[in-house]
Amino acid sequence: MGADRILLVEDDKEIREGVEIFLRSQGYQVFQAADGLEGLKLLEQEEVQLAIVDVMMPRMDGITMVVKLREMYDFPVIFLSAKSEEVDKILGLNMGADDYITKPFTPMELLARVNSQLRRYRRFMERLNRQQPENSKIHRLGGLEINEDTVEVTVDDKPVKLTPIEYKILLLLVQNPGRVFPADEIYERVWNERAINTDTVMVHIRNIREKIEVNPKEPKYVKVVWGVGYKIEKQA
Repeated sequence: MGADRILLVEDDKEIREGVEIFLRSQGYQVFQAADGLEGLKLLEQEEVQLAIVDVMMPRMDGITMVVKLREMYDFPVIFLSAKSEEVDKILGLNMGADDYITKPFTPMELLARVNSQLRRYRRFMERLNRQQPENSKIHRLGGLEINEDTVEVTVDDKPVKLTPIEYKILLLLVQNPGRVFPADEIYERVWNERAINTDTVMVHIRNIREKIEVNPKEPKYVKVVWGVGYKIEKQA
């Protein structure tokens, strides 16, 4: 298998060059773009497995670019942000990113995020490409249905498009109806890493609700148990 291909979209040439040199030294193939428009154009020409996208850029910012690329692509996206305010992180994740990293960052910190996202995406794609109808694993709760073999989610027979992380969180809850999962347990079971910052879990849960609930403010499926965690009802 060839090297994983990464799209790096960053308007600061010095950062762009430094990140490319480091990622190439780790065996990755890197494509550079200076803004969102260049990034989208590159996606039309090259197949990539992950994108690293700066939030603030001229011509087209990172958030606008990711909203557009999410219309066609499912690969993971890591946002780079110069601001550390939580609202920026939440906004970024809500717009289709899978993770974020705040500037300044160390090369090893970025590499850890890249490796982690690519591992999860690889497992997701392997499962997507595996067709085993004779051992079909279909979970149904009310109008919500998850087919583990085809990695498809439907609500009232309408397909729902989830990111790999959203799918794994929802599947964990659906496989254990009625059980309350603390955010740190969700993080450790989905990310396969020790939970340090579980804010991303809250954001992904909110995104899942936006996609599967008729009224996200009065959820039918994914419920919050305040001070404890999240669950999906046994009978939705």
